[in-house]
Amino acid sequence: MTDRTRIYVALLDEGVDVWRPVESEQVAEDCFLIIEQPYDRDIEFWEFEPGSVVRVRRLTLSEGECLVAVSLVKGSER
Repeated sequence: MTDRTRIYVALLDEGVDVWRPVESEQVAEDCFLIIEQPYDRDIEFWEFEPGSVVRVRRLTLSEGECLVAVSLVKGSER
């Protein structure tokens, strides 16, 4: 089993910066696959959805330094 890593994805249409912790698997040095997990599109609009491969960077959030998704890796669009 591949190790899972918690990364953060921006929630859109919130009016302020809001980050959702999501489970992912590392696929390259700074790239992670957001694994399938509960996601209700009627309640939240994630910038990147499950199944997406995203590039991450470190950002300091209220939880401390975290990995946040910043861009979609080309070719991983659903």
